[in-house]
Amino acid sequence: MATAGNNLSAYDKANIPNSKDFKFGIVVSEWNDEITEGLWKGAFDALKDCGAINENIVRWNVPGAFELIYGAKKMTQSYDMLDAIIVIGAVIQGETKHFDFVCEGVTQGIKDLNLTQDIPVIFCILTDNNIEQSRARSGGIHGNKGTEAAIAAIKMAQLRKDAKF
Repeated sequence: MATAGNNLSAYDKANIPNSKDFKFGIVVSEWNDEITEGLWKGAFDALKDCGAINENIVRWNVPGAFELIYGAKKMTQSYDMLDAIIVIGAVIQGETKHFDFVCEGVTQGIKDLNLTQDIPVIFCILTDNNIEQSRARSGGIHGNKGTEAAIAAIKMAQLRKDAKF
């Protein structure tokens, strides 16, 4: 979804399944923690607003964005009762190609988890050109991408529940 002209925190609660019976895992990168903590807050607040209870939200921290893949994989193996997992990170463009490698690796890793695991893994990783763009998307003028990720997690948890047969 393009950010221009959109508030990432806007959702219509009437169109969101109640999440009181769902269990969520959230893996948060400690790198760029000013941003990832804002994203975490947006995700946590939206889950709570839609009915999730504290005991049904599990948070794990990992050192950086690349480690989100392993954290999410281990979470899928450790908590079979989770209904969805959100990975939260922020990769900000620097002067080297490191940005490209991390963004590509994390994107492919999360995609692979969604293809191989039975728990949806929601991608909440900012890949911005500068810190100002990240601030704008983690609780700033564009709202909070964490909120958007939480709403996606709730919808995917419902899809997972409905698709069981």
